[in-house]
Amino acid sequence: MFEHLEDYRIILGSKSPRRQMLLRGLDIDFEVVVRETDENYPDSLTGKEIAEYLAKKKSEAFAPDCENAKTLVITADTIVCLNGETINKPVDREDAIRMLKKLSGNCHEVFTGVCIRTKTMVKSFVSESKVYFTNLTEQEICYYVDKYKPYDKAGSYGIQEWIGYVGIQYIEGSYFNVMGLPTRAVYKALKEVV
Repeated sequence: MFEHLEDYRIILGSKSPRRQMLLRGLDIDFEVVVRETDENYPDSLTGKEIAEYLAKKKSEAFAPDCENAKTLVITADTIVCLNGETINKPVDREDAIRMLKKLSGNCHEVFTGVCIRTKTMVKSFVSESKVYFTNLTEQEICYYVDKYKPYDKAGSYGIQEWIGYVGIQYIEGSYFNVMGLPTRAVYKALKEVV
């Protein structure tokens, strides 16, 4: 499927084990390279725009790598939004509990921005999913936060963990997008590049 990429050095610019697992599931040979990037964004941006902006910003850190014509870089960023409010990664236990109380009993949106960069091309896109949470008790929320410590996750949860098993009623859109990488959309984009 990816014969046109066989000569490429493919880099995933993400330390997320979930993104690495999902990209591996597409049967792509890649290496992980992490470059610290400032994740600030203009206040005027909304959830969808933030996700794409940050994916592109992360990609810019790899521009020197792409001077080699046979290098392709994939970067991504996932944003959780509830009623127009962006819910980032929690700073501590109390923040995680507060976020999950907000999400409990509500529908929120998950946007994952993806950027694919080569020497001659920069392609970016955003995938959107809607996630419907059941009402969670404080005991359930505290159990999840204390056991799974979701401090590296937007919205304070991983859909593939316990809270996803018991707390999510249904999803509109890609499950893998909520995990952090919209695999179908990435597959389609990689078939079209170079």
